[in-house]
Amino acid sequence: MIFTTPPRPLDIEDLFPGLAAHRATATRLHPRPGRPTVRHSHVGGPLLWPAGEPWPACDEEHPHSGPLLAVAQLYARDVPDLAAGPDGCDLLQVLWCPFDLHGPTGHGMHVRLRWRRSAEVREVLAPQPEPARVGFDGYVPAPCVLHPEQVTEYPYIESLTGELGERVEEWEDAQEEAAYEAEDEDGGGGGGGDFAPPSYQSDLSVAPGWKAGGHAAWNVTGPGSMDCHGCGHGMRLLLTVDSYEWRSDSESWRPLPTGAAGVTGVEAGAGDEANRPTGVAVGNFGKLNVFACPHDPAHPHRLSVQ
Repeated sequence: MIFTTPPRPLDIEDLFPGLAAHRATATRLHPRPGRPTVRHSHVGGPLLWPAGEPWPACDEEHPHSGPLLAVAQLYARDVPDLAAGPDGCDLLQVLWCPFDLHGPTGHGMHVRLRWRRSAEVREVLAPQPEPARVGFDGYVPAPCVLHPEQVTEYPYIESLTGELGERVEEWEDAQEEAAYEAEDEDGGGGGGGDFAPPSYQSDLSVAPGWKAGGHAAWNVTGPGSMDCHGCGHGMRLLLTVDSYEWRSDSESWRPLPTGAAGVTGVEAGAGDEANRPTGVAVGNFGKLNVFACPHDPAHPHRLSVQ
């Protein structure tokens, strides 16, 4: 099974050549229900965890502290935009505590990243620990295989500055006005939406869904400064965990499935077209952006829930 993002409705660099300097690639992961193994990149499956290595537990004090929940693992061979790991590591594993009981507010997430060299793992831990309780079902990902696809992205609109930012904002305002006019001509019946002009924010900049690399969306807080607490350098987006594969205003990013499953032990499963294949919900059904230091990936990561 192959999932392909439809072509963008227009080439935004034709309108704004200055955006070429801000172009980035991201790998959309396209998780879909399946039967992943420890040797696959996946969401919600078993991790390639050494039998002799202790399973991590939540290290913050709260009433339900226990083993962390396995969320995902990504092999560098499968995900072109996965940032380089420390010391030649080729596998990123993501775990979290299934309770919102962390940080200064007592309502934050606790996410643990583990980089490793997959070839060094001989015997895999089995069975793997699971928390006895979870605070929210949206923190328990359904087992999903991945169908990685590399796409082109541009910065979140509020991240653009200077003359380029002003010009893009003006164009975006004109597109929104044209969309309102199309809706008025349709009489509010909804059919005019099929002919809505493309939006930089929704159609041409940041892809929705689970992805590695690319640009971060800042829908809730607006653009923030993400500097490394270890060295002070600016951090880069490592991973986005999204509650939805697309939203009503980003329908143009909805991937199209073609072909058939062809990996032993993996299936596309039912619900290929489902908008929430993992069942994960972050925040108010938003997204989690995980940032890493590009100068030293061993430095502590930072989170932003949008």
